[in-house]
Amino acid sequence: MSRKILIVTGDGGDSYEALYAYHRFLEARWEPVVAAPSRKRLHMVLHDAEPGWETYVERQGYSIDADVAITAVAAREFAAILILGGRAPEYLRNDASLLSLVHEFAAHDKCLCAIGHGIQVLIAAGAIKGRTVTCHAHVRIEVERAGGTYTNKPAVRDGKLVTGQTWKSHPEFYRELFACLE
Repeated sequence: MSRKILIVTGDGGDSYEALYAYHRFLEARWEPVVAAPSRKRLHMVLHDAEPGWETYVERQGYSIDADVAITAVAAREFAAILILGGRAPEYLRNDASLLSLVHEFAAHDKCLCAIGHGIQVLIAAGAIKGRTVTCHAHVRIEVERAGGTYTNKPAVRDGKLVTGQTWKSHPEFYRELFACLE
């Protein structure tokens, strides 16, 4: 089995989620590969809670390089796909090549993983109907309208589908993700 993990993000992706994922996979001796719409240095953001706000705030985050363009990826080369959150999924869910790639991962019975708003890509690909998932609370209505069952847990594994709520769920999410890879 391949020891490569595809991490998908783009401009506006959550930099903490990206850097944590990249380093966590390296620590576990997996080969993380960052994919985005184009191969370039990505402009990432940080999302956090601010007293008095009813939603999260966004600040400029650390950058990360995309190793490969989404169109240059084949699912057969990877053990799993991880779609990160932040603002990037808002436009990535409209990328036909990414949606096709998600279908390819599912057809090869590979792990499909998303954290936070990353589930918006899985929703657009039709990958959550009839499945139990979690995600950022503000995306719950999209999950339910797409035929998924939302659960308010830090992380959920439904077969080879692994989802997490936010970066605060990293411990639970990565336990489930690595269990999926076994």
